[in-house]
Amino acid sequence: MTEVVFGNYSFRIETRDDQRFIFDEVRKKMVVLTSEEWVRQHIIHYLLFDKHYPRSLLAVEKGININGLKRRFDLVVFSRAGSPKIIIECKAPEEPLNEKVYQQIAVYNLSLQADYLWVTNGAFHYLCKLQLPLTFLHHVPEYEDL
Repeated sequence: MTEVVFGNYSFRIETRDDQRFIFDEVRKKMVVLTSEEWVRQHIIHYLLFDKHYPRSLLAVEKGININGLKRRFDLVVFSRAGSPKIIIECKAPEEPLNEKVYQQIAVYNLSLQADYLWVTNGAFHYLCKLQLPLTFLHHVPEYEDL
């Protein structure tokens, strides 16, 4: 398991028509605050403010085409050259990180060909480097070390 310690982040949250929204620092807009979004926003803040990943090299909820099917990834970290480095799949805290989740991120990687895969539900984090032998990391690397 990968150790991730979230900082004390300041989130901009609003309520409109009995629905809560949170400001996404990457997409630069308010998005519906679901349990999964809460996890995604913590990961985004962790990468931006604790690990100092470049904001311009993060992509959130973008569509990809996999064997003619449209899918949408949660979060991808890109290299400065524009190649995918990390695919991050976020789940709600109550959702288990099971085989289905790992299959989902592996399918995304058929198209993206990232170097790292990270699955998280906010409480548990599994980050692996896709280099033989497959390595599960104990810590999230600094951006320059990817």
